[in-house]
Amino acid sequence: MKPEFNPDFTSSMRIAPLVIALILTSISYGQKDRNKVSTTQKFDEVLTYVSKLYVDNVNSEALTDAAIIGLLEKLDPHSTYISKEEVNEANERINGNFVGIGIRFQILKDTLIVVATIPGGPSEKLGLMPGDKIITIENESVAGTGLKNSQVREKLLGDRGTKVKVEIQRKKTKDLIPFVITRDIIPVNSVDASYMINDRTGYIKLNSFSRTSLNEVQDGIRDLKKQGMENLIFDLQGNGGGLLYTAKYLADEFLSGDKLIVYSEGRAQPRSDLRSGLAGLWEGGKLVLLTDEYSASASEILSGAIQDWDRGLIVGRRTYGKGLVQRPIDLTDGSQMRLTIARYFTPSGRFIQKSYEDKNAYRSDLLDRYENGEFMHQDSIKMPDSLMFETILKRRNVYGGGGIMPDYFVPLDTMEVTDYFSDLIRSGHVNSFALIYIDDNREAMLASYPEFKDFKNGFSTDKKFMDEFFEYVDKEDDELEFNQEEYNISAELLKLRIKAILARNLWGYSEFYQIYNESNEILQKAIEVIESDLYDQAGLE
Repeated sequence: MKPEFNPDFTSSMRIAPLVIALILTSISYGQKDRNKVSTTQKFDEVLTYVSKLYVDNVNSEALTDAAIIGLLEKLDPHSTYISKEEVNEANERINGNFVGIGIRFQILKDTLIVVATIPGGPSEKLGLMPGDKIITIENESVAGTGLKNSQVREKLLGDRGTKVKVEIQRKKTKDLIPFVITRDIIPVNSVDASYMINDRTGYIKLNSFSRTSLNEVQDGIRDLKKQGMENLIFDLQGNGGGLLYTAKYLADEFLSGDKLIVYSEGRAQPRSDLRSGLAGLWEGGKLVLLTDEYSASASEILSGAIQDWDRGLIVGRRTYGKGLVQRPIDLTDGSQMRLTIARYFTPSGRFIQKSYEDKNAYRSDLLDRYENGEFMHQDSIKMPDSLMFETILKRRNVYGGGGIMPDYFVPLDTMEVTDYFSDLIRSGHVNSFALIYIDDNREAMLASYPEFKDFKNGFSTDKKFMDEFFEYVDKEDDELEFNQEEYNISAELLKLRIKAILARNLWGYSEFYQIYNESNEILQKAIEVIESDLYDQAGLE
């Protein structure tokens, strides 16, 4: 006798595995939820007991912030917490602007002095001038009150369209002059300098990768091309990075066709490829990128793409070694967490993140590099063959696992840096003297040197000038004694620094670099490379 066909039985056999899976999944998620509740409950319990029983009064908000910071520090060195008070300031450089009155200022002897007005900003439009002293803000005296930089920002920044009343003291004017300034968006430039080094070679210095960087760099390239640029030196020294997509777009200015620029992937992030494809402004001319031990993150993405595709040469020193991608996540109270979500890789597959298993060693890495002699001798850099890769077109050897290795190494030159020179710089006397000198002599200086080139070629920090500087230092600082021996070693570097700051106070940062770059050994090597057979010998595309 045949068994009777039971459709419910076969149906139940098909459903059983699904039911079991759902039950197991439910148990698994239930376990995760219980673990989450248990963890959250444990933290709440600790905080409650501390608040109720601790011997002194406690700030629960500060304790929570400290706990978050401690948690993120356990993950990696670049997952960070930013308090709500610091979020706006942290975002200014990334966004490329902030809301304020549009001045560069310096506090000298408890006096707030306008060093420069931002072109097109509200202060310039109203007629504030370099050298003006801001005496009151909103009818409250700020002169002689021990004012700090952070307090100035607090008083002068605000929402767009709001007004702030200031009274300024101006030379040759007896009474205070009142101004009511309407706050507006003020650009934060990421291009510090853009100029022609000589008839053929242009120079652009980028300090960060912000939302405005692409337009700033494009403007710089267009201007330099009009001046006859055939070679471009792109300076990333000290550039700690910024936005990933800005690095992508800048690489696209230099790379032709459809090329991989960078790819990233993480546990919860599928692989994402960023490629070139748009017509760039400098896809054909010679290109050299300058890097040092402080060039990091987006700087390394750009440098890695240029090097991997044999598009240009890297001159300088090994970069920082940050190959992790952070995502900003806004928290409910206005604070922010920047969480590492992925690793990024250069087109050849290099992961350039240095090891962070030992957190203390990671924090002291740059000091260890210095003490190990890496900054002075390329032979001190030890990279295992397992980290060796090849560039895509020319099959040149490159390395991962600890930053971007330059094609031409330039040692750190410390021959002219004495303790006396460093003490003068750290004391602030160089900046203060330059500010006072320009404030006292602005009209005469501009009459003698109506254009920057006149100043660069004609102004001399001669003995009379330096004697005036040292008289100022002696008057201001009883503890910093003049050291003739060390001054003889550092004299030219000190004079160059002072002249560069004078130029910045009269014109701007681009003029500062046009003078101070005479002591930039990495740039000087790059000029040699790009204008000699050394560049051609690399056989780049």
